Amino acid sequence: MNPLPWDNMDWGILDRLRDGFLQGVTAGVPYWESQDDLAHYDATFGERIGWKWDHVLAELKRRGWSPPPGPLLDWGCGSGIAGRRVLQTWPDWANDPATELQLFDHSLNAESFAAARARSSFPELAVHSWDRAVRPTTLVISHVLNELDADATADLEEVIAAADVVLWLEPGTSAVARELVKWRERLQGRFRVIYPCPHQGPCGMLTPGNERHWCHHFAAPPSAIFADSNWVRFGQRAGIDLRSLPYSALVLDSSGRSDPDPLPADAARAIGRPQVFKPYARILGCDAQGVRSLELAKRIDARLIKRLDRADAPHLFAWNDEQGQIEHLRVLFPPPS
Repeated sequence: MNPLPWDNMDWGILDRLRDGFLQGVTAGVPYWESQDDLAHYDATFGERIGWKWDHVLAELKRRGWSPPPGPLLDWGCGSGIAGRRVLQTWPDWANDPATELQLFDHSLNAESFAAARARSSFPELAVHSWDRAVRPTTLVISHVLNELDADATADLEEVIAAADVVLWLEPGTSAVARELVKWRERLQGRFRVIYPCPHQGPCGMLTPGNERHWCHHFAAPPSAIFADSNWVRFGQRAGIDLRSLPYSALVLDSSGRSDPDPLPADAARAIGRPQVFKPYARILGCDAQGVRSLELAKRIDARLIKRLDRADAPHLFAWNDEQGQIEHLRVLFPPPS
């Protein structure tokens, strides 16, 4: 966790940033007024986004996946929290001579701040603004879908087409998650889907009858923040439930590398937060058959059911089911206990 400068915290800056986010950001318009804005954001709102990145990246690491060597572009970098989290997850890759960090944002304030933070964390890493003449091997995108206009969308489509790997994280709202699914379907022929999808077929969310569902997941915040009066105060002022970290995500790979541990044909993912009742749990499951509501009886795995609604519970499985009832399952790449 980043050290928080609570003693020097300007709550007025955080209030203004919160109000701006709630009112909506005008596409292409920089909203960082100063380096102080970015420092306050990075330590609070940005850190919460970092915990979401940690959740996604930790599963990728458990599965044996890592980015290929080459330039990393943090597109729409803001404070640079996303790019730094990716580099921290794979330190050997970050220290590879072929790896460099490129930054792009509409705000020069943001690029400057992100570069300074990255150089502080990775003193041996080459860090600079985006060089459009250099093809990015790995593309990082974080919380941009609400801000794209037509020009920015075209720019993003172009840079995605040039990349080998795309790591993309967005808020877990229904509107944004559905927009990310549209991008998945457009890009599917060019890339292999690594996360969150357990299969390579069409997205089951688009099947008639699933209109009320959306592909979202929950990360777990560090437990220490709940005993930290500063974080509690931040949550109250920002109107944020510190326990809840919903997100939507998409990880794509066209590098041609073999998957170190490919998912089995019966792989499945639990979407959102399963509902846990005394005798069973109800799961919105995604597998090669589509997206549908399934029930897992307590007799199948009582210990698993007890923790299924927690953010640190396993959500990637191999299962088989009959008429909406899961008959057998095993956990794939379980998170640490």
